[in-house]
Amino acid sequence: MKRNNTKHKSNKVCPPIDSKPDVDTEIAIVGSGFGGIGLAIKLKQAKMNSFTIFEQANEVGGTWRDNTYPGAACDVPSHLYSFSFEPNPNWTKAFAPQKEILKYLQYCAKKHKLYDHITFNTPIQRAQFIEPEGIWHIYTAQGKRIRARAIVAATGALNVPSIPKISGVEKFKGDIFHTAQWNHDVNLAGKTVAVVGTGASAIQVIPAIAPKVKKLVVLQRTPAWVMPKFDHTIGALKRWTYRQLPFSQQLARQMVYLFGEAVTPVFLRDSALSSAAESLARHYIGTQIKGADLRNKVTPNYRIGCKRVLLSDDYYQALIRENVEVKTTGLKAVTAKQLVTNDDTKVSVDVIILATGFKVPVASAPFEITGIRGKNLNQEWNQGAEAYKGINVSGYPNMALIMGPNTGPGNTSVIFYIESQINYIMKYLRALNSPQVVSLDVQPGVQERFNQMISQRMKKTVWTSGCQSWYLTKDGRNTTLWPGFSAEYRLQTSWFSRDNYQVTYVEPSSTHAAEAVPA
Repeated sequence: MKRNNTKHKSNKVCPPIDSKPDVDTEIAIVGSGFGGIGLAIKLKQAKMNSFTIFEQANEVGGTWRDNTYPGAACDVPSHLYSFSFEPNPNWTKAFAPQKEILKYLQYCAKKHKLYDHITFNTPIQRAQFIEPEGIWHIYTAQGKRIRARAIVAATGALNVPSIPKISGVEKFKGDIFHTAQWNHDVNLAGKTVAVVGTGASAIQVIPAIAPKVKKLVVLQRTPAWVMPKFDHTIGALKRWTYRQLPFSQQLARQMVYLFGEAVTPVFLRDSALSSAAESLARHYIGTQIKGADLRNKVTPNYRIGCKRVLLSDDYYQALIRENVEVKTTGLKAVTAKQLVTNDDTKVSVDVIILATGFKVPVASAPFEITGIRGKNLNQEWNQGAEAYKGINVSGYPNMALIMGPNTGPGNTSVIFYIESQINYIMKYLRALNSPQVVSLDVQPGVQERFNQMISQRMKKTVWTSGCQSWYLTKDGRNTTLWPGFSAEYRLQTSWFSRDNYQVTYVEPSSTHAAEAVPA
């Protein structure tokens, strides 16, 4: 193996690998949602037990702990929304409700004895890579410093609510809150309620609260394509069958997965299949809404798939209720008791619910991260987030991301992608744990070529066909989704090669500084 003659700029001496740097934990995992829990399970199964999960809240669950709004449920079939290595035969619905998903994650954490590895109520504020030692210094909101050989950011994709700037909102005398911060102390019965937004959360909240409120005003900026969900109860007999004959649930899971792969071309190309899907969506609107005015309001003017396609069996039925009104003029301002739309219409309301989604998941680093030579991840991602396979970022050794740039699914379960990343990260961590290895840093050229491929393929997808969506950065780049089949991403992450990384080794004698060399 040929060594590079370039050494670290630091004059500090690195210790031999058999006397590793003084660390508090070998692996620091930030977040205890699906990503953090899944990785921790795999670490325990591999008997790599020196890890700690740092969780900002007081319980596991991530987005399924935080989003407790009425009607909250998954829009991916239950059988595919669980770990393949930890199936759940007890789902009661084809699309699991929030409480069941949270219970499932808590079950996984308890079964695999992860609670002993979790430090709760510990938000991570920043992390800095210390080059000579090859370790991360991680700082909590309480001011504590943690030292770790590796850090894995598993903070999730949808964890920071997007709160719009609304003129005069501070003057509003009623209750106002985001769906991700639902105020259960507010009784909506008999009140006039406004829901701002018609995205994935809104189409679940609106049917759930419409029968309870006096009047519901829906403020729609852009309509979404909505397809029927075909949700249904999974009966006790079928749940018993899944428990007794696990292969039957595995078969159901595979059928759901193959269907998701089959519809992928709808998003990858503007094709006859896209036109057929759009015709089906238009037909669905026509069967649910007879009034031409409302039907026109909720029919999008962009190609299906450009924005997230939503699933619901009862959204359109909620909109045709007598106590529900859909306004499309947009929200201009808020007074003490009223909404003011862009056409200066004033609507008196008691409660405002912001169903405005989340900040773009990879628009910035999950927390302040400083890499080699003072590199700042937020600054580097200012023009668009990039990573190698969505997992490693050049200049930030011994660090991995779960649900990093361009790893979001457009057609299937996010858990499939998370498992792919966990499998790759396990290979990465094993390589880092090899004798004489201090750090692993993906080579800049490797990352650049990977993202050039992503960029070229993304140009041909429906996601960049002209509409504005939360998938895109301000300059129109899609740094969120994977531009291909999920099976292809699984293949991409199935192999790991040190040749793609710059490896920092420790010299046999502690009198020599470590050398950074390509593998």
